[in-house]
Amino acid sequence: MVDTVQREQSPSAPQPSAPSQFGFWRLWNMNFGFLGIQFGWGLQMANASAIFESLGAEVHQLPLLWLAAPLTGLIVQPVIGFMSDRTWTPLGRRRPYFLGGAILSSIALVFMPNSPNLWVAAGLLWLLDASVNVSMTPFRSFVSDLVPDHQQTAGFSMQSLLLGLGAVIASALPWLIAHGLHTQPVGHGVPPSVKLSFYVGAAVFLGAVLWTVVTTSETKPEPSEQAASPTDFRRAFSTIGQAFTTMPPTMRQLAWVQCFSWLGLFCMFLYLPPAIARNIFGATELGSELYAAGIEWAGLCMATYNLVCCLFSLSLPRLSRLLGQRLTHTLCLLAGAAGLVSLGVIHSPYWVLLSMVGVGLAWASMLSLPYAMLVESLPAEQNCLYMGIFNCFIVIPEIIASLGLGWVMRYWLGSDRMLAVVLGGALMFVGAILAQRIRLPKSEETYQSGSSLP
Repeated sequence: MVDTVQREQSPSAPQPSAPSQFGFWRLWNMNFGFLGIQFGWGLQMANASAIFESLGAEVHQLPLLWLAAPLTGLIVQPVIGFMSDRTWTPLGRRRPYFLGGAILSSIALVFMPNSPNLWVAAGLLWLLDASVNVSMTPFRSFVSDLVPDHQQTAGFSMQSLLLGLGAVIASALPWLIAHGLHTQPVGHGVPPSVKLSFYVGAAVFLGAVLWTVVTTSETKPEPSEQAASPTDFRRAFSTIGQAFTTMPPTMRQLAWVQCFSWLGLFCMFLYLPPAIARNIFGATELGSELYAAGIEWAGLCMATYNLVCCLFSLSLPRLSRLLGQRLTHTLCLLAGAAGLVSLGVIHSPYWVLLSMVGVGLAWASMLSLPYAMLVESLPAEQNCLYMGIFNCFIVIPEIIASLGLGWVMRYWLGSDRMLAVVLGGALMFVGAILAQRIRLPKSEETYQSGSSLP
């Protein structure tokens, strides 16, 4: 019985006629862990800067406090990719890694809002970010391992749907708890609504990943794909270095798009919550009711763009077939850039929600189309390694933001948090222009009818 199930799930298993078709719920189960991953990551992105400020961080210090996490990710992601490509355990090939990452992430989520000082909070952010990377990299390859070629866009779009759904709930949760339980701010400390949200996030992260582990089995790789020990780190770094220098052309072109679009997004992640509290709500004091209301509204704004991401993800495969993946991604990035730039002239909290619609379109595309464009150009036996390297082009802009944004804020932007968000929109616009340079290994017009979500 087990062998039968594994043959059915393998994209390469012999079929008597047409390629196997993955139904909605099968795609849902194998991707469900992404809901938990994004739940934890969404809480981190929406609240970490506010937690740092509550512990005494100055505005120009915020990017530096994020630095350790992406520096670690730059190493962790390709190494985990190398190891995962060469692993086979009773639990499978990819599942041991994203389960281990989920356990560590859940621990960090419980302790981070209770940090006694700034440097403990920064250390827990490092643990959380590194653990999310351990989960995320093999999960991308987990889906591409199992889903047949003609449904790759559908598989990655399901990821966007669940990532968006997890982020919607995570971003709105502090506001929902504050208004549902009538919690009150506690001076300069972390609001109780944020603390409770992190506890819920820990449970959701671990539970969602466990759901995927239990409901979706893996196909054992060919012996040739396990030729090297997963802990042969000397060979790992040699292989990673070689892979960096021999990246497929499509991957190189996508790397530039990723760098600029994610750099723009990190400007938003770092500064949007305090920018809304100060620039839109007019709060001047940390710990005030007005400041807490601004941070909670920022959570609703993030929930809005993630809700748009969820809904738009359902139509993304069909739109990609109609316009092509490259043009679709370009238009989505342009919408995100417009949304972020518009925040520079908005003064009403409700109009911010409209700007978030454009960000949601860009977010849905960024979570799926680059990976769908990439996967066809990768050698199957090194899929996770290249996915780990590709994710470095998310980490690199985070490092650039951490090292450079503090200086830019201090000397160019006058510590105006909203101007930093507008700068993010300009950078995303550059990413949209660069997306038109992408050359795909196959014609964009060759998608089969099975590439849409069932």
